[in-house]
Amino acid sequence: MTIDPQKLDRLAEVAVRTGVNLQPGQDLVITAPMAALELVQRIAVHAYKAGAGIVTPFFNDDAITLARYENASDESFDKAPAWLFEGMAQAYKNGAARMAITGDDPMLLADQDPEKVARLSKATSIAAKPAMEPIVGFEVNWNIVAYPGAAWASRVFPELPVEEAQGKLMDAIYDASRLDGDDPVANWADHTANLKKRVDWLNEMNFAALHYTGPGTDLNLGLAEGHIWKGGASPALNGVTCQPNIPTEEVFTCPHAYKVEGTVSATKPLAHQGSLIENIKVRFEAGKIVEASATKGEDVLQALLKTDDGASRIGEVALVPHSSPISQSGTLFYNTLFDENASCHIALGQCYADTIKGGSELKPEELQQLGGNQSLIHVDWMMGSDAVDIDGIKKDGTIVPVMRAGEWA
Repeated sequence: MTIDPQKLDRLAEVAVRTGVNLQPGQDLVITAPMAALELVQRIAVHAYKAGAGIVTPFFNDDAITLARYENASDESFDKAPAWLFEGMAQAYKNGAARMAITGDDPMLLADQDPEKVARLSKATSIAAKPAMEPIVGFEVNWNIVAYPGAAWASRVFPELPVEEAQGKLMDAIYDASRLDGDDPVANWADHTANLKKRVDWLNEMNFAALHYTGPGTDLNLGLAEGHIWKGGASPALNGVTCQPNIPTEEVFTCPHAYKVEGTVSATKPLAHQGSLIENIKVRFEAGKIVEASATKGEDVLQALLKTDDGASRIGEVALVPHSSPISQSGTLFYNTLFDENASCHIALGQCYADTIKGGSELKPEELQQLGGNQSLIHVDWMMGSDAVDIDGIKKDGTIVPVMRAGEWA
């Protein structure tokens, strides 16, 4: 079994038409692992068919990344190409859309010095800030999709030969991305409509907080002032409606960075910066993580939490039913794009400005006053399961069931 070219082509078409929703004359900036060249080529075809101005891809490569860790001077790990990100930021300012392709080896850096991994991650986050701000602020239409790279496929299906693993991972991506049937664009329209029903109900409820209970979890999570629930396709500030994540099963909003209390235990491992962090447990006081542990990768977790002042607070909360297709597949993807859509989750770090009313017009310090977290990082980890219940707490103290045993109540 190898990668089905028709499935790959359909993924490319949906990424262009539904994902980024590229407009005639609009430029497209793509970031991707070198392993995903085949998908980038198909995306370019569909982008130009859609009337793209210029399609410009930027590639990273696992072997070159490892060459740095194994041979570079110590000073190298405090540097990142700011000029590259400034150029991307200029492209977005000039109206370009952005597409990211994931698919490299999730455990690439597992054997590297975690201190160097953390330093380089921080340096890259600082340098990338100008290019990330238009994405976080939803100023431009953007999208992220996945390619079944050989190393990634072998992590997910280690018992299979590489080509067979890639074919099986392509099938899993295809199913999770709702690409089957006669019209995948229509599939996504229907799916977005269903997510919008959840979004509308949550916005109507206007909860002040959510209360989570489950094994190892008793968490009271305050929501930001003026928070907005979102999910599915949404219009960016440039007026283009796009579907940022393919796949997606979540509805999400902005928590209050200073109003989170209690304990929470992860229900799935977190693959981060080439390391696997397992059995995360944390305790919050006044919104800040004051205790954190993991049975594996704890040093990586602790380094992550020290990235900056906002890294130990949360910037996103998302609700996903346990019956989601990705959850029911029983597959651990070692990739946040997929694993976050198998479970309710929270994200350490930066909030999304557009999940607060008028947030895209506010300065960072103004967002912070409303509860929106500010940080160089944004890292999702999963804390939902069929054993977790969630209640919504209204401003008058009324309690409304939101989820029971991992399903919408």
